[in-house]
Amino acid sequence: MYYSKLFGKTSKSVSADEESINAQYLIRGGFVNKQMAGVYNYLPLGLRVLNKIQNIIREEMTAIGGDEILMPTLTQEESYKTTGRDTMDVLFHTEGPSGAKYVLNPTHEEVVTPLVQKYTFSYNDLPLAVFQIQNKYRNEPRAKSGILRGREFNMKDLYSFHANEESLNEFYEVAQKAYHKVYARLGLGDLTILTYASGGAFSRYSHEFQTLCDVGEDTVYLCEKCRIGINKEIIQDQTSCPQCGNVDLVEKKGIEVGNIFKLGTRFTDAFGFKFLDASGKEQAIPMGCYGIGPSRVMGTLVEVFHDDKGMVWPESVAPFKYHLVALGKEEETYAEAEKIYKNLTSAGAEVLFDDRRDVTAGVKFADADLIGLPIRLVVSKKTLAENSVEWKGRADAEAKLVKISDLI
Repeated sequence: MYYSKLFGKTSKSVSADEESINAQYLIRGGFVNKQMAGVYNYLPLGLRVLNKIQNIIREEMTAIGGDEILMPTLTQEESYKTTGRDTMDVLFHTEGPSGAKYVLNPTHEEVVTPLVQKYTFSYNDLPLAVFQIQNKYRNEPRAKSGILRGREFNMKDLYSFHANEESLNEFYEVAQKAYHKVYARLGLGDLTILTYASGGAFSRYSHEFQTLCDVGEDTVYLCEKCRIGINKEIIQDQTSCPQCGNVDLVEKKGIEVGNIFKLGTRFTDAFGFKFLDASGKEQAIPMGCYGIGPSRVMGTLVEVFHDDKGMVWPESVAPFKYHLVALGKEEETYAEAEKIYKNLTSAGAEVLFDDRRDVTAGVKFADADLIGLPIRLVVSKKTLAENSVEWKGRADAEAKLVKISDLI
């Protein structure tokens, strides 16, 4: 990608009402553009990051047997009345022709349950799991923290359906492990802990995945022996580590980057969804749901991985691996940089080539630091005299010369 032709550019400033680091850097870096409070446009750089996060999640959900589907954003309000959730304060309601009433889905239990019901008849059809990656809508009273808490946001939601509680419990454990794999691949593995949280009406506890971060809006109590957390909201009920009994818990701040619930039969019962067992008798179907917000993860990555110059993307999700920068005015420099760019891209490397000729070296370096790609490659008259490029990791203090012939 040529930077001169990239849609969306860096900027030196951002609106004073953007207090969060992720909003400031993502907007300044040309990754997102704010449409209105809680709603963002994803520009090419930002979309590349979001797609990479989604693909990591997609691969791990597929690996545990999830079938990917895509459900509609819009649903008839009647489905929410069926489950008794039509009065949720976060619902966006809208009206169609002849007074038909609809909801913009904040989650998809009301859609997936009757959908799966149409294709499930006997015990031979269970267990099964389906997932999607799609935008959700919640009428947050105060959208804040950039893309961490929005009114429109991207979400992966997986739903599992089972013949009995034992099957649900087994899959629930498999999903937990898959989530840990996701966060490890995203670069958040060492900072993300399984956290016990309120189960609401479904079970005593649910589980969140909290990324420890000073700007997190959740308070968790960490068992440093087991790396298990307890959300502050249940600390009165659970004052020791659920795994080892340790009472010396450490208070931390966290950003919730995922959650998993055992839903029981609440939604399947509401829709009269049952299956026939081996004896031909109708049985209830317990469900589980498993959510990760790719857009929220993207904001979390910025909050965790940045310095005073800009973002520092993990390689697994960086929009490009290499930021190739040509310096000076000499035609030869840009011609050689162009050759390097084409050779790298031909070899399958992802390269953002700053080919601008009308800006200073200082501006190019500042933009490179702000955008935060893993490796910066500088081509100049000085480096070409050594048949080399200057190689610098985004988090490295010093640069080094690397022979052009060794780059590939």
